[in-house]
Amino acid sequence: MATDPFQPALPNLEVRQATLERILQQMGRVVVAFSGGVDSSFLLKVAVDCLGKNNVLAVTVASPVHPDWERCEAEELARKLDVLHLILPSNELEIEEFVANPPDRCYVCKFNRFGRLVEIARERGFIHVVDGSNLDDLGDHRPGQRAASERGVISPLTEAGLTKADIRAVSHQLGLPTWDRPSQACLASRFPYGERLTAEGLAGVGRAEEYLRGLGLRQVRVRRHAGLARIEAEPQDFPAILSRRTEIYTSLQALGFAYVSLDLLGFRSGSMNEVL
Repeated sequence: MATDPFQPALPNLEVRQATLERILQQMGRVVVAFSGGVDSSFLLKVAVDCLGKNNVLAVTVASPVHPDWERCEAEELARKLDVLHLILPSNELEIEEFVANPPDRCYVCKFNRFGRLVEIARERGFIHVVDGSNLDDLGDHRPGQRAASERGVISPLTEAGLTKADIRAVSHQLGLPTWDRPSQACLASRFPYGERLTAEGLAGVGRAEEYLRGLGLRQVRVRRHAGLARIEAEPQDFPAILSRRTEIYTSLQALGFAYVSLDLLGFRSGSMNEVL
């Protein structure tokens, strides 16, 4: 494959990893926005290794827009890393600008959350707040990155030039259980922009995805379009889904979906942004 002459070549992975470590060491003490996903788990592990556990605070948000199992897995990993871990309750459904579900919904959410993380950092004597955004995130519709910038939150993985593939590779080397975890996103991302968000709707989508994961589907989304559930899964899982189509339809119908469909393009992160 020809090299793009206008795209500078990235240094090798070892160099990028060393750059990340140098960035963190220069920060001294950090609060890590820790969801328990691939990126923030890797960032937390490297931060603890570079700075020591007394100089790192992991903060996980507990909110209706995140399923409970994500928080539980984050708590388990924080215990394994022996790092100070704080659960921060948050209810974005109390914010009208968020509930209205505009295209910059993520900005509204992150501006509020990052503001609270910055306050926690000040109160506890930490210098910086960092998040797990990586280089690949720059190519998608990510209003939350603007919120991070405005709140002074730093994205060390992006600064170091690390991609998702890099993070998975090094996470595997470090023995992190998250190295091959499917991509995560808040439950609000399952709804078309402009459709108001409700606790009932978010919970229904969460339960539908939990049910499908129980059938052995690892990477799956249930996008809600009014009364229709549009299932996004890996194409190799299509035969398994179709072989149980009646069971799946009945189960999702019980969760409030009148219709159930399978997206022929399969799973793709941020598919609701395709209309923008």
